[in-house]
Amino acid sequence: MSPLRAQFSGNFEFGTATSAYQIEGHRFGGAGRCHWDDFADVSGNVERGENGATACDHYHRFEDDLDLVAKCGFDSYRFSTSWSRILPEGSGQVNEAGLDYYERLVDAMLERDFKPYLTLYHWELPSALNDLGGWRNPEIAHWFADYCEVVIRRLGDRVFRTATLNEPWCVSFLSHFIGAHAPGLRDIRATARAMHHVMLAHGRATQRLRDLGQDNLGCVFNLEYAQPVDESKEARYAAEVYDAIYNKFFLSSVFHKSYPEIILPALEPHLPKGWQDDFEDIATPIDWVGINYYTRKIIAPAEGAWPHLKDVPGPLPKTDLDWEIYPEGLSALLMRVARDYTGDLPLFVTENGMANADQCVGDVVHDPERVSYFEKHLAQVQQAIERGAPVQGYFAWSLLDNYEWAFGYDKRFGLVHVDFETQKRTPKSSYYWFKERLTDSSLSNPSDG
Repeated sequence: MSPLRAQFSGNFEFGTATSAYQIEGHRFGGAGRCHWDDFADVSGNVERGENGATACDHYHRFEDDLDLVAKCGFDSYRFSTSWSRILPEGSGQVNEAGLDYYERLVDAMLERDFKPYLTLYHWELPSALNDLGGWRNPEIAHWFADYCEVVIRRLGDRVFRTATLNEPWCVSFLSHFIGAHAPGLRDIRATARAMHHVMLAHGRATQRLRDLGQDNLGCVFNLEYAQPVDESKEARYAAEVYDAIYNKFFLSSVFHKSYPEIILPALEPHLPKGWQDDFEDIATPIDWVGINYYTRKIIAPAEGAWPHLKDVPGPLPKTDLDWEIYPEGLSALLMRVARDYTGDLPLFVTENGMANADQCVGDVVHDPERVSYFEKHLAQVQQAIERGAPVQGYFAWSLLDNYEWAFGYDKRFGLVHVDFETQKRTPKSSYYWFKERLTDSSLSNPSDG
C-alpha cells in the first residue's frame, strides 16, 4: 500500500481541484461575458490588468491535463462549470457548445477512472445578471436554480458529488464589502444582501436538484482560523466578530437557521425584508460539506467604521501571498465544524495549498516548501480523523498554475507549472511527491537529480 493510503482509511479520497474561469480560457467556445471580465477591465483591479480570456487553455488541452490527474494517482477531481459559458445571458438560451464541452470533460474523467466532483458556481457571474444587481437581487436565487437545473439535466448522471457553490464569503463579503473581487463594491447594504442571497440561492438550488433526483449534494465553505492579537477584551471581541463574518454566518444559516447575533446590529438594517423567512429554504439538508483552508488571521481592534478590526502579521512563515502557514488551524476547524454544525455528515477538505515563487529551470520545478505544506496539513487532517472528525477526503489546490483572480498570473498554486506564453506544463516536485505516495510509482522525481 502506498504511504499516503496507509495513513488513511481505505475509502479516504485524494484529489486535486481547479475552477473554470481560472483555467479554461473564457474567450473560447461561445462563453458569455462575466463580471470578472468587467472587473479586470478596470485599471488597478487586477495585477497588470490580466483576465481569464486564455488562462491555461484547458478548454483545448483538458485531455492532457486530465492525464496528469490520472498519472498522479488521484481518486477524484474537483472542477467547476461556468454559468456564463452555459447561459451567456445568465438565463434563456443555452450555449450548447458549452454544455457539450463539459460533457466531454466529465466523460474524459470517467474514462480515466477518477470521480468527478462538480462545483456549480466558482465566481463567474454572467454580466447580464450583474447588470440586474447580481447577488444583491433576490431573483438570483431563481436564476441560479434554473442554471443548476440545466447543468444537472446534462451531467447529473455522471458526476459523483455536486457542490452548489464555492466559498460564499468570497462571493459576498470579499466582493461587496472589501471590493477585492468582482463586482468590486464597497457597500455594506450590498454586502448584507449578497451574503443572504448567496445562501438563499444555495438552498433553492439544492431543493431544485433534489426534485430532479440528485443526491450527494453539498456546499463548499472557506474558513479561516481567527485568533485575537492579545488577551484584551477588545481583541477577543474583534476576533469573535471576524469569526462571525467569515465562518459562522454561512455555516449557521445552513445548520442552525440563524445568523450570528454579534454581527446582526450592523447587518440587519440592510438585509432584505422578510429575511428570517428564508431559513427553511437555506437550511435544506445537504449530504456533505467541503472546507477550504489556507491560513489563520490574527485580529486586532481598530478605529473607524464597522467591523472595527484589522488583521496583523503573524510570526510564522508565509506563502508567496503573505498568508501565514498554520497547519494546526485545519484540524481545529475540522473538529469545530463537526462538533458545532455538521455532526456525522462527511467532511472533505476541498481546497488546501500554497502560493509559492516557483521557478522552472529546464524541465525541473523544485518546490520543497509546498511539499512541506502538504505534509503538515495532511498530518493535521489525520489528527482530526483520529479525534473523531468524519473527514473522507482531501483535495490539493491546485492541479495547475492558473489565473489567480486579482493577482493575475503572478501567484502560483499548482502541482504543475504552466508557462503562460507557451502553455507548456511541467510537473513540480510536489506533483511527484503525491505521485510517489499515491501510486508506489518507481518514476523518479526530476527535481531529485
